[in-house]
Amino acid sequence: MAATPKFRIDPEAQEVLLHSRSEAPTPPAAKGLTLPEPVFPRFPERLNDPGPKTPPERRRWDSKSIYRKMRGWLFPYIRSRVLPGEFHPITAYLFTEYKCNLDCWYCWAYNNKVKGMTEDIARRSIDWLHDRGCRVLALMGGEPLLRPQFAHKVIYYAAQKGFWIYVGTNGRLLRPDVADRLGDAGVAVFNFAIDAWDLKPGLPKALVPAQANLEHVLRKQYVYDYMVFFNINICRNNTDDVRKLTEYAHEHHIATDYHINETPMLAQDEHFKHLEDNPTYVRPENWREIDALIDWLIERNVSGYQMVNSPQRLREIKAFMRMSSGVDLRKHGWYGDGSGNGGDRLKLLNSVPGIVQDADGELSFSPWDCRAGQNNVIIRTDGTVGPCFPVYGSTFDWGNIDQPKFDPSQLAEMKETCQKQCFSTLNHNLAYCYNDARVIKWLWSQAVKNRLHGGARSFEE
Repeated sequence: MAATPKFRIDPEAQEVLLHSRSEAPTPPAAKGLTLPEPVFPRFPERLNDPGPKTPPERRRWDSKSIYRKMRGWLFPYIRSRVLPGEFHPITAYLFTEYKCNLDCWYCWAYNNKVKGMTEDIARRSIDWLHDRGCRVLALMGGEPLLRPQFAHKVIYYAAQKGFWIYVGTNGRLLRPDVADRLGDAGVAVFNFAIDAWDLKPGLPKALVPAQANLEHVLRKQYVYDYMVFFNINICRNNTDDVRKLTEYAHEHHIATDYHINETPMLAQDEHFKHLEDNPTYVRPENWREIDALIDWLIERNVSGYQMVNSPQRLREIKAFMRMSSGVDLRKHGWYGDGSGNGGDRLKLLNSVPGIVQDADGELSFSPWDCRAGQNNVIIRTDGTVGPCFPVYGSTFDWGNIDQPKFDPSQLAEMKETCQKQCFSTLNHNLAYCYNDARVIKWLWSQAVKNRLHGGARSFEE
């Protein structure tokens, strides 16, 4: 069995990002600011509305909801295109927590020794993003609902300033009373990270333990005008679960977003315990099974299932799991049975135009105009900043919310290496849609075909 690689980025680039000669980023000095106490309920009639017993076949948005989406996404995009300078954030990850109530064996995005964000840092972060034109805010962790009252304050304050707010959660702590408070405050999306139908080794993010919370949220989304997504991580031990979750999502009008289980971009510290003997990591002998699952997902996508991933993006999963496997593809072929089937390799490579193969048989993504540190930013729990989620653990100094230090030349040099191995769905989508012609075409298509109604689909369609 091939060993799972400990990180994916080029060793020289990792040396710069983790052992740079520059000083580590310094958190901003505390100023003692607090977040205002949320008014609740703002909408008593919504609190007492149980939602429809049967969901509508087609989601319809009123003019206020459509304007909220435009204010969150379209207006900042236009602003970034017409104003001078490189740093115009459209999307921002606010890591309010780096602790988690679960232990998913593949996850390095939590550390229960790290203190959560303070009200002072949260308020100043939102103000800084607002002043820079950003209007999409994702509450991230760890698990951002570990402190539900804090999350309520953050969402209330950000919504009052016009942000389109996304909450990623495993759903266990999203109790009905918490969901109602966050919905009342102005949340735009709940993204449930669900990998399995019920508990299984290494995958505690399961639907069954969170089902009661999910069912409440599904009803109340039509009351509070938010959306619900499933974020599903494809592992070697959950292919049947992925199919079952996909069908459940389709039946309940939930959009889905798929990822392939991947090792960290950077090497991790001692808190990441589950690298070896891990039942979730994909091995070469699992490639055919995963390929069959991807083909099944593409069929569902084309037939009309709501998916954030385009068919092309799903095809890229096949190549990415091979390029991130750490095995010698010349020895194993593109399948793990040693057949070296050149026809299979050629067929797959031709179907994924975003993938290139060098003379040694190594695979990588071709340059895709990553916008990290330009139109995307992360804010760590201590108020330091970085260009993107995969480099959260970097000690390179990109500054903090008081003094950001995003250097275009440094970012460009870094991306020459890291974007070859990066499978960040959000950053790939952001790069794809950061194009005037595509934006105009998509808006026209949505206005003519859907009249700005309906569910979520890939930007590429």
